[in-house]
Amino acid sequence: MSDSFRTTVLHITTGTSEAVTDLTHDCESFLAEAASGADGLFNIFVPHATAGVAILETGAGSDDDLLSALQDLLPADNRWRHRHGAPGHGRDHVLPALVAPHATLPVLGGRLQLGTWQSICLIDTNGDNPDRQVRLSFLG
Repeated sequence: MSDSFRTTVLHITTGTSEAVTDLTHDCESFLAEAASGADGLFNIFVPHATAGVAILETGAGSDDDLLSALQDLLPADNRWRHRHGAPGHGRDHVLPALVAPHATLPVLGGRLQLGTWQSICLIDTNGDNPDRQVRLSFLG
C-alpha cells in the first residue's frame, strides 16, 4: 500500500427534524477519484457533538427503526442536564456515544467493501443545527 492520502468535506443539510441521510453514493463518488482503483482504508468523520455515522440498511424501514429506537433510548424531555437549545436537546449530545461520529471501511480495487444491503448514513437528531460537515478520507 502506498502512502497516498486524500480528503474532502461534504456540506449536508439535514433539516429541522431527526434524519438518516444516506451518504453511500457521495462516498463512492469520492473514492472513484481519490482511490483510483487502489486498495486502502476509507474513513468518514462527522466533526459535530450531536451527530453520528451508522452502517445500516436503508429503504426497508431500518432507518426509521433506528430513529424510533433512539427516541426510546434518548427521549427528548427535560431529564437532561445539558439544557440549551430545544427541549430535550441534551439527548443529542449523548447520541455520539451510541452512534459513533466516525466509521472506517476497507477499500479494494477502489471500491467500498460494503455488504449487499449496507449503506453509510449520517444520523442527526439535532433539529437546531441542520447544516453539517462530513469529512471523507482515503488512505491507500
